[in-house]
Amino acid sequence: MALGLLLLAAVPPVASLFNQPFYLDLVRRIMIFAIAAASLNLILGYGGMVSFGHAAYLGVGAYAVGVLAHYGIFDGVLQWSVAIGASALVALAIGAVSIRTSGVYFIMITLAFTQMLYYLGISIEAFGGDDGMRLAARSRFPGLDLNDGNTFYYLVLGVLVLVLFLGHRLVNSRFGRVIRAARSNEARTRAIGFAPYPYRLAAFVIAGAVCGLAGALLANHTAYITPEFANWTRSGELMFMVILGGMGSVIGPVLGAFALLALEDLLSGWTAHWQIILGPLLVLSVLFFRRGLAGLFDKNE
Repeated sequence: MALGLLLLAAVPPVASLFNQPFYLDLVRRIMIFAIAAASLNLILGYGGMVSFGHAAYLGVGAYAVGVLAHYGIFDGVLQWSVAIGASALVALAIGAVSIRTSGVYFIMITLAFTQMLYYLGISIEAFGGDDGMRLAARSRFPGLDLNDGNTFYYLVLGVLVLVLFLGHRLVNSRFGRVIRAARSNEARTRAIGFAPYPYRLAAFVIAGAVCGLAGALLANHTAYITPEFANWTRSGELMFMVILGGMGSVIGPVLGAFALLALEDLLSGWTAHWQIILGPLLVLSVLFFRRGLAGLFDKNE
């Protein structure tokens, strides 16, 4: 992990040296999705909750930034606080209902909620409707200029490191152990005195809030917000990043995001029908890497 972070820190000077700013934008985009995938890993990899609605918080976070900017509010602290808070509230509402179910019912309820938000975004013409809306200006922070590519890059890298560190501490705390115990055997967890529901709901809200932060970053990265951010297909992509990288692993979502998005970019440069090649490669990776790419670094694997 330390080596990987050092390599990420070296991207801006290397991209500048070879005059390839495209790779700076590509790696920054991948890191943003790695943050979103890491948030999903908390409830999917550690909590066993298969959510097909996680992209809803990505959309809520992005629109929180876009709507405030639309009304002339560019303060980054306020924008990102609203993005995190709004995503947490939406996750609380969705989780309060969906966590009372399990299995396919949980999947369908989370899918239904995210599609409701997706169609809500399409229906609001004041904010672009189906066409989306342009971000008037990037978030403004004292002493930081997000219009500078290197500054924005290192900010995203810092957020990624913070999310991974706090995620590691969380899943290894008493709270995280209850979440993992409930995934393994809910009946025994209840028998030793822990009610899984409030712990799962808290994890669901935390995951939604972190994904909302990723949405705020994504809005600033693309400078354009669209309802597609909250579509169920985006949730599927986040889920596959977690599975490909390794569920229940701190570094797994990061590896999955880099593998999926880098491969997608590489293949799309070769052929317009790159999905035909990507699909079988992803199937083979799941078949042969049972514990994901993170399993390659496990000494017990």
